[in-house]
Amino acid sequence: MAAPGRVALKQAVDRNSLLYKLRRWCYYKSYFPELGLRKDDVLLETPYTGPIIQEALKRIPKEEFDARNFRILRANQLSMMKTVLPKDQWTVYEEDVPYLWPHIEEVMRENAERRQWDSA
Repeated sequence: MAAPGRVALKQAVDRNSLLYKLRRWCYYKSYFPELGLRKDDVLLETPYTGPIIQEALKRIPKEEFDARNFRILRANQLSMMKTVLPKDQWTVYEEDVPYLWPHIEEVMRENAERRQWDSA
């Protein structure tokens, strides 16, 4: 069962609430919106999460995969040039919806089910 704090974080937040404003502020204080990246573009691949993320990437539509690669390559180019995108091209907090995370959760559920079947 998920911790109550994590469940609360996944629930919708009122735009006038302090929590929403804090999240939005933290989002824009991070570097990736200035480069046009989305939250799911900057997931860290560790030895544990690497295979899960790679499998999830295989499951997203080709158009989304190509858009992700374009955003990452553009961000690398901007970083090497030590510049950022114009403000009108930054990633908008309200439009940054997770595209990879649902697939990651699906892969994690499948792995848990596979471990459960293997242990039986």
